[in-house]
Amino acid sequence: MKSQFTDEALAQIQACGAIAVLVIDDAANAVPTAKALMDGGINAIELTLRTPAALDALANIRREIPEMLAGVGTILTPEQVQKVAEAKAAFGVAPGLNEKVVLAAQAAGLPFAPGIMTPSEIEKAVELGCRELKLFPAEPCGGMKYLKAVSAPYAHLGLKYLPLGGLSLENIGPYVESPLLLALGGSWIAKRDLIQKQDWATIRANAQATREKIDGIRGK
Repeated sequence: MKSQFTDEALAQIQACGAIAVLVIDDAANAVPTAKALMDGGINAIELTLRTPAALDALANIRREIPEMLAGVGTILTPEQVQKVAEAKAAFGVAPGLNEKVVLAAQAAGLPFAPGIMTPSEIEKAVELGCRELKLFPAEPCGGMKYLKAVSAPYAHLGLKYLPLGGLSLENIGPYVESPLLLALGGSWIAKRDLIQKQDWATIRANAQATREKIDGIRGK
Protein backbone atom coordinates (compact mmCIF):
# COMPACT_ATOMS: atom_id res chain seq x y z
CA MET A 1 0.00 0.00 0.00
CA LYS A 2 1.54 3.26 -1.15
CA SER A 3 1.77 6.34 1.04
CA GLN A 4 -0.05 9.52 0.07
CA PHE A 5 2.93 11.48 1.38
CA THR A 6 5.87 12.23 -0.90
CA ASP A 7 9.06 10.30 -0.26
CA GLU A 8 10.79 13.58 0.58
CA ALA A 9 8.16 14.57 3.15
CA LEU A 10 8.21 11.15 4.78
CA ALA A 11 12.00 11.20 4.95
CA GLN A 12 12.00 14.64 6.59
CA ILE A 13 9.29 13.71 9.10
CA GLN A 14 10.98 10.44 10.05
CA ALA A 15 14.41 12.05 10.32
CA CYS A 16 13.03 14.80 12.53
CA GLY A 17 11.06 12.36 14.69
CA ALA A 18 8.78 15.07 16.08
CA ILE A 19 6.23 17.39 14.53
CA ALA A 20 5.75 20.55 16.57
CA VAL A 21 2.00 21.15 16.93
CA LEU A 22 1.26 24.87 16.95
CA VAL A 23 -1.69 27.05 17.90
CA ILE A 24 -0.91 30.50 16.50
CA ASP A 25 -3.18 33.44 17.31
CA ASP A 26 -1.24 36.10 15.40
CA ALA A 27 0.24 35.25 11.99
CA ALA A 28 3.06 37.72 12.67
CA ASN A 29 4.41 35.23 15.22
CA ALA A 30 4.60 32.38 12.71
CA VAL A 31 8.02 33.03 11.21
CA PRO A 32 9.81 33.73 14.53
CA THR A 33 8.28 30.55 15.95
CA ALA A 34 9.41 28.53 12.97
CA LYS A 35 12.91 30.04 13.15
CA ALA A 36 13.19 29.15 16.83
CA LEU A 37 12.13 25.58 16.07
CA MET A 38 14.58 25.29 13.18
CA ASP A 39 17.39 26.66 15.36
CA GLY A 40 16.57 23.95 17.89
CA GLY A 41 16.60 21.19 15.30
CA ILE A 42 12.88 20.68 14.60
CA ASN A 43 11.98 21.14 10.93
CA ALA A 44 8.41 19.80 10.76
CA ILE A 45 5.29 21.51 12.10
CA GLU A 46 1.52 21.13 12.21
CA LEU A 47 -0.38 24.43 12.24
CA THR A 48 -3.76 23.70 13.83
CA LEU A 49 -6.93 25.24 12.43
CA ARG A 50 -8.00 26.29 15.91
CA THR A 51 -7.50 29.97 15.16
CA PRO A 52 -8.29 32.16 12.13
CA ALA A 53 -4.57 32.94 11.78
CA ALA A 54 -3.50 29.41 10.83
CA LEU A 55 -3.52 29.70 7.03
CA ASP A 56 -1.92 33.16 7.07
CA ALA A 57 0.73 31.68 9.36
CA LEU A 58 1.28 28.89 6.84
CA ALA A 59 1.69 31.40 4.02
CA ASN A 60 4.25 33.38 6.01
CA ILE A 61 6.30 30.30 6.86
CA ARG A 62 6.21 28.94 3.33
CA ARG A 63 7.43 32.29 2.02
CA GLU A 64 10.14 32.98 4.62
CA ILE A 65 11.29 29.48 5.67
CA PRO A 66 10.61 27.09 2.78
CA GLU A 67 12.86 24.43 4.32
CA MET A 68 10.34 23.98 7.16
CA LEU A 69 7.89 21.15 6.37
CA ALA A 70 4.61 22.85 7.25
CA GLY A 71 1.38 20.88 7.49
CA VAL A 72 -2.04 21.79 8.83
CA GLY A 73 -4.03 19.99 11.52
CA THR A 74 -7.53 19.95 13.01
CA ILE A 75 -9.01 19.64 9.52
CA LEU A 76 -12.66 18.83 10.16
CA THR A 77 -14.52 19.58 6.92
CA PRO A 78 -14.07 19.13 3.14
CA GLU A 79 -14.22 22.94 2.82
CA GLN A 80 -11.21 23.25 5.11
CA VAL A 81 -9.40 20.61 3.05
CA GLN A 82 -9.84 22.76 -0.04
CA LYS A 83 -8.46 25.87 1.67
CA VAL A 84 -5.52 23.95 3.10
CA ALA A 85 -4.69 22.41 -0.27
CA GLU A 86 -4.91 25.80 -1.98
CA ALA A 87 -2.53 27.18 0.66
CA LYS A 88 -0.07 24.43 -0.38
CA ALA A 89 0.31 22.74 2.98
CA ALA A 90 2.77 19.85 2.92
CA PHE A 91 0.22 17.55 4.57
CA GLY A 92 -3.03 17.50 6.52
CA VAL A 93 -3.99 15.90 9.82
CA ALA A 94 -7.27 15.42 11.68
CA PRO A 95 -8.09 14.33 15.24
CA GLY A 96 -10.62 11.79 13.97
CA LEU A 97 -11.62 9.72 10.95
CA ASN A 98 -14.14 11.49 8.72
CA GLU A 99 -14.59 9.72 5.40
CA LYS A 100 -15.70 12.88 3.59
CA VAL A 101 -12.58 14.71 4.76
CA VAL A 102 -10.27 11.86 3.72
CA LEU A 103 -11.85 11.64 0.27
CA ALA A 104 -11.69 15.42 -0.15
CA ALA A 105 -7.99 15.37 0.75
CA GLN A 106 -7.32 12.64 -1.80
CA ALA A 107 -9.23 14.55 -4.48
CA ALA A 108 -7.23 17.68 -3.68
CA GLY A 109 -3.90 15.85 -3.68
CA LEU A 110 -3.30 16.67 0.00
CA PRO A 111 -1.30 13.99 1.86
CA PHE A 112 -3.50 13.19 4.84
CA ALA A 113 -3.27 11.36 8.18
CA PRO A 114 -6.65 10.81 9.86
CA GLY A 115 -7.01 10.25 13.58
CA ILE A 116 -7.66 6.72 14.83
CA MET A 117 -8.05 5.01 18.20
CA THR A 118 -9.84 1.70 17.57
CA PRO A 119 -9.33 -1.34 15.33
CA SER A 120 -12.47 -0.38 13.38
CA GLU A 121 -11.05 3.06 12.68
CA ILE A 122 -7.74 1.59 11.55
CA GLU A 123 -9.57 -0.73 9.17
CA LYS A 124 -11.69 2.11 7.80
CA ALA A 125 -8.61 4.27 7.28
CA VAL A 126 -6.86 1.42 5.47
CA GLU A 127 -9.93 0.86 3.30
CA LEU A 128 -9.78 4.54 2.35
CA GLY A 129 -6.13 4.19 1.34
CA CYS A 130 -4.45 5.83 4.33
CA ARG A 131 -1.06 4.52 5.42
CA GLU A 132 -0.09 7.17 7.99
CA LEU A 133 -2.43 7.34 10.97
CA LYS A 134 -2.62 9.72 13.90
CA LEU A 135 -3.17 8.00 17.26
CA PHE A 136 -5.22 10.45 19.33
CA PRO A 137 -5.30 10.90 22.25
CA ALA A 138 -2.21 8.75 22.68
CA GLU A 139 -1.47 8.78 26.40
CA PRO A 140 -5.07 8.89 27.73
CA CYS A 141 -6.00 5.84 25.61
CA GLY A 142 -3.09 3.76 26.90
CA GLY A 143 0.10 5.06 25.34
CA MET A 144 2.65 2.86 23.64
CA LYS A 145 1.31 -0.28 25.34
CA TYR A 146 -2.06 0.36 23.71
CA LEU A 147 -0.57 1.21 20.31
CA LYS A 148 1.42 -2.04 20.25
CA ALA A 149 -1.72 -4.02 21.02
CA VAL A 150 -4.14 -2.28 18.67
CA SER A 151 -1.70 -2.20 15.75
CA ALA A 152 -0.60 -5.84 15.98
CA PRO A 153 -3.23 -7.33 13.60
CA TYR A 154 -2.21 -4.80 10.94
CA ALA A 155 1.57 -5.05 11.30
CA HIS A 156 1.95 -6.71 7.89
CA LEU A 157 0.46 -3.60 6.23
CA GLY A 158 3.39 -1.40 7.19
CA LEU A 159 1.25 1.35 8.75
CA LYS A 160 3.01 4.21 10.52
CA TYR A 161 1.61 6.18 13.43
CA LEU A 162 1.70 9.76 14.65
CA PRO A 163 0.89 9.68 18.37
CA LEU A 164 -0.41 12.93 19.84
CA GLY A 165 -2.04 13.81 23.12
CA GLY A 166 -0.49 13.79 26.58
CA LEU A 167 3.07 13.49 25.31
CA SER A 168 5.97 15.31 26.92
CA LEU A 169 9.74 15.22 26.92
CA GLU A 170 9.55 12.87 29.92
CA ASN A 171 7.40 10.11 28.38
CA ILE A 172 8.35 9.96 24.69
CA GLY A 173 11.05 7.29 25.06
CA PRO A 174 8.91 4.19 24.34
CA TYR A 175 7.42 5.88 21.27
CA VAL A 176 10.75 6.90 19.78
CA GLU A 177 12.07 3.36 20.25
CA SER A 178 9.15 1.81 18.37
CA PRO A 179 9.31 0.88 14.66
CA LEU A 180 5.61 1.79 14.50
CA LEU A 181 6.41 5.48 14.85
CA LEU A 182 6.41 7.93 11.96
CA ALA A 183 6.94 10.87 14.30
CA LEU A 184 5.66 12.30 17.57
CA GLY A 185 3.11 15.07 17.68
CA GLY A 186 4.63 17.56 20.09
CA SER A 187 2.44 20.32 21.49
CA TRP A 188 4.87 20.80 24.40
CA ILE A 189 7.64 22.13 22.16
CA ALA A 190 6.06 25.49 21.33
CA LYS A 191 3.08 25.97 23.60
CA ARG A 192 0.44 28.53 22.74
CA ASP A 193 1.33 30.82 25.64
CA LEU A 194 5.03 30.80 24.72
CA ILE A 195 4.14 31.89 21.18
CA GLN A 196 1.82 34.58 22.52
CA LYS A 197 4.58 35.86 24.81
CA GLN A 198 7.07 35.66 21.92
CA ASP A 199 9.39 33.60 24.11
CA TRP A 200 11.55 32.39 21.26
CA ALA A 201 14.42 31.39 23.57
CA THR A 202 12.28 28.88 25.47
CA ILE A 203 10.79 27.49 22.26
CA ARG A 204 14.29 27.05 20.84
CA ALA A 205 15.44 25.37 24.08
CA ASN A 206 12.42 23.02 24.04
CA ALA A 207 13.13 22.11 20.43
CA GLN A 208 16.78 21.48 21.20
CA ALA A 209 15.92 19.31 24.21
CA THR A 210 13.51 17.30 22.05
CA ARG A 211 16.11 16.92 19.31
CA GLU A 212 18.72 15.74 21.82
CA LYS A 213 16.31 13.28 23.47
CA ILE A 214 15.25 11.72 20.16
CA ASP A 215 18.81 11.54 18.84
CA GLY A 216 20.01 10.07 22.12
CA ILE A 217 17.40 7.30 22.02
CA ARG A 218 18.23 6.61 18.38
CA GLY A 219 21.91 6.40 19.23
CA LYS A 220 22.97 9.32 17.08
